[in-house]
Amino acid sequence: MNTTKSLRPFLLFLSLLSYFYFETINSIRAQTRYIKNDSFWKTTDGKAINSQGGGVFKFKDPKSGTSKYFWYGVHYDEADLYRNDPSVTYPNATFESVSCYSSTDLINWKDEGDVLSKTETNKNGKTWVGRLGVAYIQQLKKYAMFVQHGNQVLITISDTPNGQFTWYQKINMEPLIGTTNTGDQTVFTDEDTKKSYLIYSYGRGRNKIYVSEIGVKDGKIALLDCTEIFKGESREGNCMFKYKGKYYMYASNIYGWDSSLAYYLVADDVKGPYLPINKMLVTDGSVDDYAHVSQTGFFINVKGTKTETVIFCGDRWSDFAGNGLGYNQWCPLSFDGDIPYFNSLNTWKIDAKTGNWTVAKDNDFVKNGSFEADRKRIPSIVKPVQTQLTGWFTEIIEGNKISLDSLNSPNLNHFNTATERKIVIGEKSLNISDKINFKRKISQIIASTKYVQLADGIYNLSAKVKNDGNFNNLEMFALSGGKKFTHHLEKANENWKHVVLKGIKISDGKIEIGFLAEGKPNAICLIDDVSLVKIR
Repeated sequence: MNTTKSLRPFLLFLSLLSYFYFETINSIRAQTRYIKNDSFWKTTDGKAINSQGGGVFKFKDPKSGTSKYFWYGVHYDEADLYRNDPSVTYPNATFESVSCYSSTDLINWKDEGDVLSKTETNKNGKTWVGRLGVAYIQQLKKYAMFVQHGNQVLITISDTPNGQFTWYQKINMEPLIGTTNTGDQTVFTDEDTKKSYLIYSYGRGRNKIYVSEIGVKDGKIALLDCTEIFKGESREGNCMFKYKGKYYMYASNIYGWDSSLAYYLVADDVKGPYLPINKMLVTDGSVDDYAHVSQTGFFINVKGTKTETVIFCGDRWSDFAGNGLGYNQWCPLSFDGDIPYFNSLNTWKIDAKTGNWTVAKDNDFVKNGSFEADRKRIPSIVKPVQTQLTGWFTEIIEGNKISLDSLNSPNLNHFNTATERKIVIGEKSLNISDKINFKRKISQIIASTKYVQLADGIYNLSAKVKNDGNFNNLEMFALSGGKKFTHHLEKANENWKHVVLKGIKISDGKIEIGFLAEGKPNAICLIDDVSLVKIR
């Protein structure tokens, strides 16, 4: 009897069983993975995702023919440096390549490799390479990437969405808008009409925003027209999406690499008029942490079998702003009619098939918990002029009042040293100090919204604290359902210490968290990385 031959069916069965087992396990893993903001993202094989200032577009995979999400963005050298050591903020952006990733679920991303090299972009000399997007040109059966390139716009082309893009032509924007370059730009594709548009701002001052259809003119890929849709305060991070037949134009403040409120306009036609005319609205939900400490980057429409979800894909330029961890901050939008609401979430899941999204069990509910939303020392006499930390309220019970008088007003935040940033996140932390005896309360109220529930249950409140011993009272507190929970901190902590207030019972979907301090002259306490997470 041939034993090997008789075992073949059994071995084949074991092989198939093993295959389906691991496929099931991989499927389960994929289904239980979440979009985790405030972290550096990786591909399915563990490589770092380097994709800044780009966009996600749906194209057919050249091998399988199935529809996939393709994510393009810039890989700057500093992104690797900051990821490996977030204690250092970098002053320059050094272009390495345009990277590409693909996904079917927006959670698991496959590395498609570099699709535009610096050898290609540096053909006429080294220059700035920045915000970009890709459009499929049906007439020529080419994929066209529009890239900010020095003082003009570079078009590169490829036969496939994940192939090598090569130099096509540069566009001098002066005949269209009066400046050779765009301010910021993205590519928007209307899935209903299949038309693509370049969304961009005026190159100097960025106080105007334009829409230009992308197409073929005289046999070449070009911008077919130019429509001014906004003229007013300077804006950047210009991008667009379409939802329920309406077009939403989004932008950020001119804050350099720093985060911003998320501004928008609405129109019934891609070329306007956009309302309110020349006066952008602030998206509700984006105020308490400046759109989860990010700038407007681009949007993804997930049209599922049950619902449609729009994802706000914010750029966090942390390698150049030092304002936290991660470069990509994705949060779902909700809508009340045609009014968008920004759901600032730390961890959540999108079901790309149904379009439904859910909040993760380990979501951190604190807004601006690492105190990175603010650009400057607070109080600040420069744009934006403000006397309170974003998302937090400081009440002076006794001591110097908060004002724009830099001589007497206490500083509400502290700029962390490089050594401190080895332990705490980002450039800034909460500062509790004064030149005279003082009593102070710093607090934040967290409550359920129409779209995200702060579920009743048991939570832990944590923070990193560094303080001297010159406090009569220093405590981290939580107040919910009429009950107060307290962790005292009067004992000096010369080095940063992680403290946890455990077993906080939240009821009625609302809690007040914060810190109470009664200090002697020049007493000092620094607080960072405040977090509130449900444990059961």
